[in-house]
Amino acid sequence: MNTNPGGSGEFGQRQAQGPIVPKTAAEALRPEAGTPPPSKRSRASRSQVVVFLNFLLSMVILIVLASGAALYFGMQAFVEPGPSANGDTFMVKPNTGVQEIAEQLERRGLVSDARIFRLGVRATGNDSVLKPGEYAIKPRASMRDIMELFKSGKSVMYSLTIPEGLTVEQALQRVAQEDALSGDMPKTIPPEGSLATDTLRFTRGYSRQQIVDKLLADQKKLVDDVWEHRAPDLPIANVQDFVILASIVEKETGRGDERSRVAAVFLNRLAKGMRLQSDPTIIYGLFGGKGKPADRPIYQSDIDKQTPYNTYLIKGLPPTPIANPGRAALEAVANPSKTDDLYFVADGNGGHVFAATLEEHNQNVARYRTLQKKQADEAAKASGQTTAPAAPEDNSAGDDSGTSGDTGDAGGDTAQ
Repeated sequence: MNTNPGGSGEFGQRQAQGPIVPKTAAEALRPEAGTPPPSKRSRASRSQVVVFLNFLLSMVILIVLASGAALYFGMQAFVEPGPSANGDTFMVKPNTGVQEIAEQLERRGLVSDARIFRLGVRATGNDSVLKPGEYAIKPRASMRDIMELFKSGKSVMYSLTIPEGLTVEQALQRVAQEDALSGDMPKTIPPEGSLATDTLRFTRGYSRQQIVDKLLADQKKLVDDVWEHRAPDLPIANVQDFVILASIVEKETGRGDERSRVAAVFLNRLAKGMRLQSDPTIIYGLFGGKGKPADRPIYQSDIDKQTPYNTYLIKGLPPTPIANPGRAALEAVANPSKTDDLYFVADGNGGHVFAATLEEHNQNVARYRTLQKKQADEAAKASGQTTAPAAPEDNSAGDDSGTSGDTGDAGGDTAQ
């Protein structure tokens, strides 16, 4: 008989498969076993190696995260505008390492952090390709901009100009005074007329000897090239005489439209055995490579002074050039105008008038002197003087020439 129809209850429970086993009162009151406790942790899970490995893994994760953050912010700093508002020039010396360059940049206020610059250069694989030189760093240039500039090798360029008509001594003074050049001047002064008249571009640290060597080489190449293409009937014996005459033409006129005509006058006079009678040769004979003081005119007495360069007294050409001629003067002598002119004199406007006969030349000289007197009178009136100041001694040659120097002054007081 089933005493527990619901099949549940605290007492009299039985398995459906077995018979009912009656319990005693003591057994019924005895508590039943509960849920067993969890098993104890294994010794392996409690070992120090596992603890260390867990710690190590955590640290690796933290380091990776920190490195990623540092890399991100470092790259941001590497490419963002720099701290310098005005920019500056910076010299990268040969054999200078990235660390030293970075520290110098930071000290100069051109980068915000030397470490970031150094690491950025190395991370991009450019630590061995930075080129020495002087660089112009733009305002707010980023570290990347500075790195790319140093990679390019585009250094600051300086210029040195040697104008046409300077003597070798005057040209060397310019080389000596250029602060961007290094080293001493050559111990031996090059021959007169042997330096190129040009503008040279160079980087800081280029030596003075290198500049002089280049000027010498460039002038030789130029002279040889122009001489090779000279007119076939040129009455000049050799390259040295060619440069001498070109130097005289250079000092006589700075106008490109009349150089070849001035050259023709001198060549025509040489062909006829006439003296050149050029004022610049007088000046060189008196003052040499130093040049005439700007306020010193040529006097009549200067024309009579005997020097190897005074073409009013010597026949033919002087013994050396009197200046460094430029390309235009060399080409004018190599291929002169085809004229019969034997004389020229200043026209009062920066140029010259030419003549084939002495009579015509004297008329040109008279006109020039009249113009000079008029200009002097006007200058005197403008300054409040009642009379014009007395002119210096007349430097007129008083013979058949009157070519009279680089100003073409056949009877005045001015000269270059």
